Amino acid sequence: MQLIWLRSDLRQHDNTALAAAAERGPTVAVYLLSPQQWQEHDDAPCKIDFWLRNLRELSKSLGALNIPLLIRTAPHWDQAPAVLLELCRQLKIEAVHVNEEYGINESRRDAAVAETLQAEGITFHSYLDQLLFKPGSVLTKTGTYFQVFSQFRKVCYERLHRSMPSLKQAPGKQSALNIDSDPVPTTIEGFPTPGESLRALWPAGEAEARRRLNTFADAQIDYYKSERDFPAKPGTSQLSAYLAAGVISPRQCLHAALQCNQGEFESGKVGAVTWINELLWREFYKHILVGYPRVSRHRAFRPETEALAWRDAPADLAAWQEARTGLPIIDAAMRQLLETGWMHNRLRMVVAMFLTKNLLIDWREGERFFMRHLIDGDLAANNGGWQWSSSTGTDSAPYFRIFNPLSQSEKFDSEGLFIKHWLPELAGLNKNEVHNPASAGGLFGIADYPAPIVNLSASRERALTAFKNLPSRASQGVSDE
Repeated sequence: MQLIWLRSDLRQHDNTALAAAAERGPTVAVYLLSPQQWQEHDDAPCKIDFWLRNLRELSKSLGALNIPLLIRTAPHWDQAPAVLLELCRQLKIEAVHVNEEYGINESRRDAAVAETLQAEGITFHSYLDQLLFKPGSVLTKTGTYFQVFSQFRKVCYERLHRSMPSLKQAPGKQSALNIDSDPVPTTIEGFPTPGESLRALWPAGEAEARRRLNTFADAQIDYYKSERDFPAKPGTSQLSAYLAAGVISPRQCLHAALQCNQGEFESGKVGAVTWINELLWREFYKHILVGYPRVSRHRAFRPETEALAWRDAPADLAAWQEARTGLPIIDAAMRQLLETGWMHNRLRMVVAMFLTKNLLIDWREGERFFMRHLIDGDLAANNGGWQWSSSTGTDSAPYFRIFNPLSQSEKFDSEGLFIKHWLPELAGLNKNEVHNPASAGGLFGIADYPAPIVNLSASRERALTAFKNLPSRASQGVSDE
């Protein structure tokens, strides 16, 4: 008997470990509930709810193949080896199959499980699945992990030219086993169920993920480069939550993009090339997790930036978290996050730079707040994005590059449509005033909208001074490798 231990790979199609297990013989699936660990990782209630809803859909599709889905509880990952060993003994499992996960806690958990099972003569197979390239296989000429995305991408392109990752066959129907699937819980203590309006935005299941991918590839990918930065337009694929939970694979996304671009990933339709680029950014940040484990430990990628004089400003942090900074594009973006579990990618950069540069608040505060609210929360992508924006990370924005929220707002939401959707109290302002109501003098019935909590130009100078005062990399013995 084979056991597939499901984690962030909640799909039946193109699932490497599931295909490998089913090829070897009768297969049972298991999913571990680990609420204590999820809380330590700041996983959002809407994300846990999304996982459970996807598990229920997956249980049905696996059930049609006679593959039972069992649910076990290991509150903390330290308990995973004992829980899985007990299940393997009960079912007389010969081998356990998993798709690799990245991050320091995930790696330690898997190593501990493998050791415990192998001591009992149960083999442990792990497979490359949530990435196109195995971490450690895309390296610089000196054998180190890349720190600059453009160089990483170049090597990925070379590898893709040589061989394209293929899609895995979905398993066929197996003979019925005398094992019943367990019910998937609808709620987990400590993770309140989100409202119906949020859940309705993110239907569960592979069919929905494939529908989104197909719609995007058929109708929108051509406009992706030109429209992805405008938050009022439906310019993005809306697939990030499905990718994070593994309801769809990066291989499926890559193949769909190639199909609408005559098999090209470097040339042809600029929208498809740009979107494939985003898949490679996702890849890059996961490789960074493995190559530079300090980023899994809430450490800055650039060690010299640990000395930054961040402000302890709880009132400013609360205003940012609660969407009352007095800067409409920031507040509208934060309301989008709070109400939908998602934020437009351009706005993730704008609000992150505002927090870390204009408010000079530690990026880790923002990283944690995002993880606690994002339905697509992913350690690698979230950490990578926050460290890029705060100039503490890999390939990061130079510290003197600070987005001005007003000019970003005027450029990417020129008519104020996004702002007015999320801040209806500003609906009466014209398209010039809506970006900066303070300049309108409060004459337009917006008394309930706050004044800006910070002066943008003065706070920019404060941030530049803080970064200039950092000790140099050379004096700290910090190398670029």
